[in-house]
Amino acid sequence: MARFTLDRRLANDSMLISRLGLCELRLINDARWPWLILVPQRAGIVEFFDLTPLDQTMLTFETSLVAEALKKAANCDKINLGALGNVVEQFHYHLVARNKGDANWPGPVWGHGKAIPWNEPARDILIENLLEAF
Repeated sequence: MARFTLDRRLANDSMLISRLGLCELRLINDARWPWLILVPQRAGIVEFFDLTPLDQTMLTFETSLVAEALKKAANCDKINLGALGNVVEQFHYHLVARNKGDANWPGPVWGHGKAIPWNEPARDILIENLLEAF
């Protein structure tokens, strides 16, 4: 049986916050938006439908849980959800906190400008607020 391994690009662009029942919860290192990803800890998953029906249900549950916590923690107007996979093949699900007037509002976050890495205090506050919101 193949073992779950995180794609190196996801590992380089994000940091682990927690391991949930199915997914790794990770923070993208771009302070322009509170931007999380959920990565199912399953080998060889490229598409949502590659997950078993039980894992699909678990992903839906974890997405809802994380989205609600992110909305509270970031005090944002909107949570954007998406799974593209055009650059990183490994299935991962994006959850991005958006506010009217933020960088590139109302457009998408992908491909807009250059990432601004989190400074440690702001990152730690967001993570603390997120974990408290669960």
